[in-house]
Amino acid sequence: MDEDYYKILGVGKSSSKNEIKKAFHKLAHKYHPDKKGGDEVMFKKISEAYSVLSDDKKKAEYDAYGKVFSEGGSGGAQGFDFGGAGFDFSSFAQQQASGGVDFDLGDIFGDIFGGGRPKTKRGNDIAIDLEISFKEAVFGVQRKVFITKNSVCDSCSGSGAKPGSEKETCSICNGNGQIHETKRSLLGTFSSARMCDHCHGKGSVPKNKCSSCHGEGVSRKQTEIVVNIPLGINNGEMIRLSGSGEAIAGGISGDLYIKIHVSDHKTFRREGNNLVMDLNIKLTDALLGSSYDIETLEERINLKIPAGVKFGEILRIREKGISMGNSKRGDILVKLNIQLPDKLSKKTKSLIEEIKKEGI
Repeated sequence: MDEDYYKILGVGKSSSKNEIKKAFHKLAHKYHPDKKGGDEVMFKKISEAYSVLSDDKKKAEYDAYGKVFSEGGSGGAQGFDFGGAGFDFSSFAQQQASGGVDFDLGDIFGDIFGGGRPKTKRGNDIAIDLEISFKEAVFGVQRKVFITKNSVCDSCSGSGAKPGSEKETCSICNGNGQIHETKRSLLGTFSSARMCDHCHGKGSVPKNKCSSCHGEGVSRKQTEIVVNIPLGINNGEMIRLSGSGEAIAGGISGDLYIKIHVSDHKTFRREGNNLVMDLNIKLTDALLGSSYDIETLEERINLKIPAGVKFGEILRIREKGISMGNSKRGDILVKLNIQLPDKLSKKTKSLIEEIKKEGI
């Protein structure tokens, strides 16, 4: 959902937690789908917005990246809880007016819109920053990063079992892999199913647990990850590696988000797919023409300066810029700066006086 959470709640970035909470309560009361004139879609939006802006860590990530990476991402209205015992709107209105209500929307919200189906567990996403050189950004590069995170256990390949160990039926869920629960709410009684935490939804558990991960299937370790950075990447762009985030027992791994920071170059700056540079030339070279050696990102080339160029004129070196992804490349744009001498000798001054008489 690419919407502005601040606009959804009608608050600003500088709003206090209390102001954000009051705005949420007001909108939740207005749009709750159980009310006449309520709006289910809007209710989901304000719930998601509040779950992020009310949490300091998530809010900081959202302000910095425009999305949330912690706890598996911002992902909708997960994490709300009515408490499973129903909800009285008249009581809510009274408490809201006094500013004394603080609740979470989730279990019942998931029961109503989740269809009672168990949700697959997902590991947390990870966000890191990676700095590369200007040249690496232009031509692309492969980098290796080392991250300490929860990963699938190497000894048991995530099964949690000691090699060769047999499995037995889970005594908690009786082999179903799910635990069924019934909850009361303001809309009635709802049945839901959640994954069995004991067997992680498999219905069976090993008789002998893996000694490396103690039967969890995951262990914390330093992992080497290869990052292929595409050519032409911009400063501030994000690369997403699916499944390279935190692993979780009985679920799927989260994602790894890599924010790219491109270092400045001493000569070139980027404008779209073109590389721009400044070149200082002498006045005589501007008048009579000349040639200058230029060090590009790949090789040294000789640039001819035509006679009579003007200050600020741009010369183009074709197909030496940034790749456009279709075998074509941008250009190098050379902006000319004509340098005037600080001091003139008597001879030089005399010669310029003669040129001046010619009307030049």
